[in-house]
Amino acid sequence: MALVTGAGRGIGQGLALGLAAEGAKLVLNDLDEGPVNDTVQQIKAAGGQAIGIAGSVTDPSLASQLVDAAKSEYGDLHIIGTCAGFIWDGMIHRMTDDQWQGIIDVHLTGTFRVVRESVSFMREKAKAEKEANGNAMARHIVTVSSLSGFGNLGQANYAAAKAGIVGLTRTVALEGAMFNIMANSVAFGLIDTRMTRSQETQNERVGEAVQGIPEQAREKLMATVPLNRPGSVEEAVGPMLFLASDHANYVSGVLLEVNGASHIT
Repeated sequence: MALVTGAGRGIGQGLALGLAAEGAKLVLNDLDEGPVNDTVQQIKAAGGQAIGIAGSVTDPSLASQLVDAAKSEYGDLHIIGTCAGFIWDGMIHRMTDDQWQGIIDVHLTGTFRVVRESVSFMREKAKAEKEANGNAMARHIVTVSSLSGFGNLGQANYAAAKAGIVGLTRTVALEGAMFNIMANSVAFGLIDTRMTRSQETQNERVGEAVQGIPEQAREKLMATVPLNRPGSVEEAVGPMLFLASDHANYVSGVLLEVNGASHIT
């Protein structure tokens, strides 16, 4: 049983489809009803099980709605993937409070709320399993950070949020260890999604925030990628599936960089 936010598009959708292919039953969330329902229908068409709940992770009540749905539909929760997000770029001397807070609220606070609610439930399940069997099954939390978390031009808000997610995740790894809860984060570089495609080739917005990178800036960014190409959604999802699997039952507190060797140069 898995819960994935941001599951209507990009990496979140790819993770949801990948987990479903491995047999997971899913509770999915996206800001917009249409995209999350599309992912649900794809999973059902392939013979899987999923339910969708639209809403913003900035809504303080959403996390409990998602976890309650997992409880009522499936009775347990084994995997969390927090993929909801967008960009709202600007140089720091021009960045507004709304730009700053909007990104912090979605990426960092939204992740915190979903993880907090999930861990609370996972702890109770683990306690019951330890009392009954002497040990608790492994459960996995996978959060999404970014290469920008190390600092990036025009992304003070996004960089701060993504760096914060790493600290949050490592703390959850420490606190969850006694309950056999693994918590890891993946820092993505240039992955082919609406957030990293050329602005000139798409018309993608989240409210006032234009998604994508100006073509000239994108070309400069591409030149810093030793593999000389963006990663695909499938290539992004693969490491997440590993961290969500029993192959990673002794992996916790890790920041796994998936960036085509960008951070080496």
